[in-house]
Order: sequence, then C-alpha cells, then structure tokens
Amino acid sequence: MKYLKRVVIHLIILTAIVCLDNAMIGYIQQTAKITHLLADKDTKELLRQQQVPMEIYQKVQEFEEKSQFSRYDYLLAHILTEKEKKSDLDHYLEQLYRYFPQKVRDIEKMEAAVWQDLEYFPVPVSSGGRGMDTSFENSWMFDRNFGGNRGHEGTDIMASLNQRGRYPVVSMTDGVVEKIGWLELGGYRIGIRSPSGGYFYYAHLYDYAREFQEGEEIEAGELLGFMGDSGYGQEGTTGQFAVHLHLGIYVNDETGSEISFNPYYVLKSLEPKKLTYSY
Repeated sequence: MKYLKRVVIHLIILTAIVCLDNAMIGYIQQTAKITHLLADKDTKELLRQQQVPMEIYQKVQEFEEKSQFSRYDYLLAHILTEKEKKSDLDHYLEQLYRYFPQKVRDIEKMEAAVWQDLEYFPVPVSSGGRGMDTSFENSWMFDRNFGGNRGHEGTDIMASLNQRGRYPVVSMTDGVVEKIGWLELGGYRIGIRSPSGGYFYYAHLYDYAREFQEGEEIEAGELLGFMGDSGYGQEGTTGQFAVHLHLGIYVNDETGSEISFNPYYVLKSLEPKKLTYSY
C-alpha cells in the first residue's frame, strides 16, 4: 500500500514536471514568436495588410472599457496572434509591454494614425435611390503594369454607373491638404494628412469641389471632388479604365519611412457611416 502511494506521488510529481516543462516550452515558443513578429519587416507587413474584421474591431472597443489596454493595443495583439479572446490578448500584451515597450509604442502610434481619426465612408449614399451604388473588394497588392510592374497599394471603390463627375467624394477624416494636383498614375488627386498622422490619398478624380491649397484645413465629411477616370498619362488623360475612386492610406514609421496600408478593412468598418448626398 505504501509502495502504491509512493508510485502515485511520483506520478503526480512527474506529471507536474511535464506540465511545467510544457508550459515553459510554450512560453519560450510564444516569446520567440513575438520576437520574430516584432522584426521590422514582418510586423510592418502585418500592419500593411490591416486584417481586422469589423466584428473584431467592435469587440476590442468593448475590451477597452474594462482594461488598462487601448483598442489599438488589442488590434495589435489580434494582428500578431489572430486570437480573439480578451484573456489571450491581455496575456500577449503583457508580454509585449514587458519585453518590447518602445516597439509596441511605435506600432501603436502607426495603428492610431490609421484608425483614430476615421469618421465617414468616402463616397456618400445617393438620396435618389437605386442605380447609384458603389462596390469594392480586397484588391490589395493585385498586379498593376502601367509604368512598370507593381502591387496595387490601395482599394478601388467602383461606381455602378460609369459616369465621371457624378459620384461625390468626401474626406474620411479631419486634416490638412498635403498634396493636390495631377499625378501620372493617380490623375487628379488630393492627399489629406489626418491629426494622428495618417495620409489619406484620393485619386482618379474627375475634378475638385473647389480650388484647394496645400496647408488648408479640411473637416471630415467635406466635399473634396467627384469620382472620375483620370490618370495613366499626361495631365487631362481620361478613359484608360472605369470610373472609380482609388483610396490609399499611408503612415510614417519610427524612422520616417512611408508605409502603405490596406484600406479594405478600414472601408468595411466605415460602411455604416455613409453620408447622404443628392446626386
């Protein structure tokens, strides 16, 4: 009987050691994964993709109310781990803040630059009813070949009615006009820098709502211009593709280098926030 008890005790101790070893292995693997993902190239690529479904974004807003972490922390943890439970994300965030505080702050700043100032979907709904819809898909980094082979750094919002100058385009954020005028690739474009640092690039416009000046302040929802098909040539070129709005989003990292982000998930989050215009 005593022998049996000793065997049971030894088994319990052995099991505890195995569990401890597994936990330690899991911790080491987790730390290694975090370290790997926080390497500049890998993390920037994850952030560029911006794979944050709307339901996750709404969920982390609820987490923020009961936690020391912000929703940008939770977005970061989700992007790095693909986990969704608050307890799992809290655990990862504690490790990130413990071992990589400055890197997390840098990444959080870039996240905030994209998400912090969003107000409206860039193309309002028509009060005239049917037949004036828009659509978009996740065309991030699809091949483009005008001017050389390259990846598509943006999302195209397509017009159901292929008529230039009909669909209004509004600013998604408050901000300042940073760039205005013609680009060979972008046609007539306007670039707005939001207060948190995001650069929102609206391209292929038919024309502008008025004569904007660089440095001029813009309010969220303000009319910028009208959807068109300008670009892919010298100034004034049109008709090289269907009428649409190309939306690009860019931020600067801690070194000042510009990073392009995938706007698709941002646009999905803003679909319920469309203004209504008469057109």
